[in-house]
Amino acid sequence: MMTRHFHWLPVVLVVGLLFSACSPSNPEAASAAPTPRKTSTPWPTPKPVSWLNVDEEDLEGVTVAVWYPWFGAEASLLTSLIAEFNTDNPWGITVLGVSQSNYTNLYEAVNTAFEGDELPEVVIALPEQALTWHAQEKVVDLTRYVNDPVYGYSKTEIADFPQVFWEQDQVDTFRIGIPAQRSARFLFYNQTWAKELGFKSAPQTADEFLAQTCAANKAMLKDDDEQNDGWGGWIVDTDTMTIYAWMLAFGGGPVEEQGFRFLTPNNIATVKYLKSMYDENCAWSTKEDSPANRFAQRAGLFAAGSLEDIPDQMRAFTAASSSDEWTVIPFPGGASSEFAIYGSSYVVFESSDEEQLASWLFVRWLLEPERQARWVLSTGLFPLRASVLVELEDYRETHPQWAAAVNHIPQGRLQPQIAGWRQVKIVLGDGFNHIFRRDVPSGQVAAILAEMDKTVTDLNLAAGE
Repeated sequence: MMTRHFHWLPVVLVVGLLFSACSPSNPEAASAAPTPRKTSTPWPTPKPVSWLNVDEEDLEGVTVAVWYPWFGAEASLLTSLIAEFNTDNPWGITVLGVSQSNYTNLYEAVNTAFEGDELPEVVIALPEQALTWHAQEKVVDLTRYVNDPVYGYSKTEIADFPQVFWEQDQVDTFRIGIPAQRSARFLFYNQTWAKELGFKSAPQTADEFLAQTCAANKAMLKDDDEQNDGWGGWIVDTDTMTIYAWMLAFGGGPVEEQGFRFLTPNNIATVKYLKSMYDENCAWSTKEDSPANRFAQRAGLFAAGSLEDIPDQMRAFTAASSSDEWTVIPFPGGASSEFAIYGSSYVVFESSDEEQLASWLFVRWLLEPERQARWVLSTGLFPLRASVLVELEDYRETHPQWAAAVNHIPQGRLQPQIAGWRQVKIVLGDGFNHIFRRDVPSGQVAAILAEMDKTVTDLNLAAGE
């Protein structure tokens, strides 16, 4: 068909020329010809202009100090990425990384640096730590950088970050940070054993959870080993984020308005439920071996763990020669199942316009999908952007529990966005641990929660300070 058009084209041109040559040349004929349209010249698309008041050439030679809380694999990976950025970035920016070993040391080092001249440009800190510095007016509002026409993110790029990740660092209209890492604690659930016990699906409510844990304990009573008569249900863990998730599942939590309060009806119901389960041998604590090993050995139908624990749990199943299938589920409560997402963020401190922009460019570079995929492969934590999953297909295939956790991201809950959470979460973990370590009767739960409230008041945190 295309060839036929090419054969006819010369003929059409010749006929057109003949008709043109034979046309009358009088004015009337000429005036009858249609007037050619005027073609408008399109305006050039305006080039985006940054509102950050920094010429790109002024970034040449800028040095950015980054303090981070890690050691080991995470520190090694960040060091490697810093070296790549220093070699390849087109602006001539140099980043210097300094490990502070952990979050507590980092927090104290930053507070000390406020009194001198050695404050870093960027820190990788917990959001509740950043809230304290925000109250001291030390933190840069990253809203301008996120929305900058040249150096920021488009609406599509912002939507690439799960909302629950993105909102943790947003306080009213002020953005105190950008997600650096996100994790969560879940219940680990032995699906194979549950099916053998007659349960076709994971528990969705507290009643269903209780039924499955108690059924697992009854299974232990059928053998001749008296030592395992108290095993089989939930392997108790007193991590702060575990009890926080349980409280959320029962419609409670430590936050009341803009402060903290533990002694509430829903929180009392949460802890009584868990302690009663323990008293009935449907939950138990292990001291002689790790929860991961006990879970893999079918000493518990449920255990709690974080994303970071998934690789260790997989190895425990291999060591136990177990072919059981297991997965991760949220914490079941009243009307819903809940879990909380937590993790560190990139925080930028006030400095020069050039240093602040250089800091932002480094953070933005770290958050590109290619670098994010490397973070996941190294840490096993959540991917911070949905687009990263394209590069993690093989990892999803070999880590089905991680994939299940990723599927739950949309229902994840935030941590309290109050600076005092930095200390209150310690009170929560200690109080919950005390209840099980001292085997406090469920009838005394309210008294323990009241004592926790008093501790918070003594720390001047009742109003979220």
